[in-house]
Amino acid sequence: MLDARWDAGLFVSVGLDPDWDRLPASLRAAAGAEPSDDAKAGAVLRFCTAIVDATADLACAFKPNAAFFERFGAPGVAALGAVMRHIRAAAPDVPVIYDAKRGDIGSTNAGYVEDAFDRLGADAITVHPYLGAESLRPFLDRADRGTIVLVRTSNPGGGEFQDLAVGGEPLYRAVARRVADHWNGNRNCAVVVGATYPAELAAVRAIVGDMPILIPGVGAQGGDVRLTVEAGRDARGRGMVVNASRGIIYAGAGADFADAARAETLRLTGEIQSFNR
Repeated sequence: MLDARWDAGLFVSVGLDPDWDRLPASLRAAAGAEPSDDAKAGAVLRFCTAIVDATADLACAFKPNAAFFERFGAPGVAALGAVMRHIRAAAPDVPVIYDAKRGDIGSTNAGYVEDAFDRLGADAITVHPYLGAESLRPFLDRADRGTIVLVRTSNPGGGEFQDLAVGGEPLYRAVARRVADHWNGNRNCAVVVGATYPAELAAVRAIVGDMPILIPGVGAQGGDVRLTVEAGRDARGRGMVVNASRGIIYAGAGADFADAARAETLRLTGEIQSFNR
């Protein structure tokens, strides 16, 4: 699925992080003066499906973030499922990355696998590597789905552990090497490296070869697009899933928010393409 999107010159992952306080006023007003979780989840659903419809032909992937739905309890979880189903219907060729950052002992992960892949229908999921391959085996064994491992995250404090020296190199490089050399037997692994750390991104690309890299951090977090492309592309000029969330979904605050999201996705796509020549 990713290869087909890259064939079309598409590299932008549209992150679905629906913050209630930043939803267009028209959607919040329709939910009422003191909206219930049901009403908020309904507004979030309408917001996300409109974004999906507006960007389906431009997105390399869609990346709904679990936390922005789960905060509304059961109605939010139901809205997440409805968003997933809508993506499948409206954009069946666009991969869906479930940004849930799971990672626990194996028996618990088996439940996460069933939820993410079998109930929600996600094509891939983000996971923590801290418990090792044994615990992640339920994900890694799903050869029909992607396991996207956190390596060097985009947040400023990520280096607290990720930069610690392990065997003569930073931990994030050791994790990337382990994923590439030992965890990717089904060729269903990818890694996460933030655009806010282009030197680290280049180092990870050198380690993982042509493995896909999910790259958050452009736009609102300050990642530079040119540096991201130069560091993140593989030998074929592919391999990048460049995620933008707030910069796209909040590009407009009015009733035309979906059109604004489309325009920003198109702009970012063109910028990436201009540096990927």
